[in-house]
Amino acid sequence: MSSSERTAHRAMFPGSFDPVTYGHLDVIRRGRRLFDQLVVAVGRNPGKDPLFTSDERVEIIRELVEEIVREEPAEAEVRVESFDGLTVDFARQVGASVLLRGIRNLSDLQSEVQQALTNRQVAGLETAFIVAGQDFAYTSSSLIKQVTALGKDLSPLKTMVPPQVARKLKEKKKAGHPALERLIERADEARG
Repeated sequence: MSSSERTAHRAMFPGSFDPVTYGHLDVIRRGRRLFDQLVVAVGRNPGKDPLFTSDERVEIIRELVEEIVREEPAEAEVRVESFDGLTVDFARQVGASVLLRGIRNLSDLQSEVQQALTNRQVAGLETAFIVAGQDFAYTSSSLIKQVTALGKDLSPLKTMVPPQVARKLKEKKKAGHPALERLIERADEARG
């Protein structure tokens, strides 16, 4: 079978990306080396309190992906799309045969393996795991939101998120975004 006759290996990297981190971008970079095509799927999770709208997240990620593609033009094509509903349904819609997931630690692995088994059983989708680089092992979007909401000094963000994301986080804090205000309220309640 010639390369033109074979099916492209398309992976989908789903997440809420609220906000996108250097760890997410690391998975995108490395995923481009493993697959022919990569779809970054920005989901709307009704169980989460979003800081950025879906449109804002898509716009930020597209800008960052353009930078990655300029730096590494020979790697796989990437497109960024938002979706509602089940991840497996959207994966089918975009023609992905593999879900790409980043693993930071053992607790991530435990929950991700359970989800991967379910996705294989229910939808016939395989999952490929990329272990986070050491610099990203403890960075999460939740932690970044906490630092933004509760921190007086936001300079630690520069090690966790790209500059344009850090700027937008500072703008959200200055504007008193409701999701950040709720984090502050929960922290105050926990203190008693």
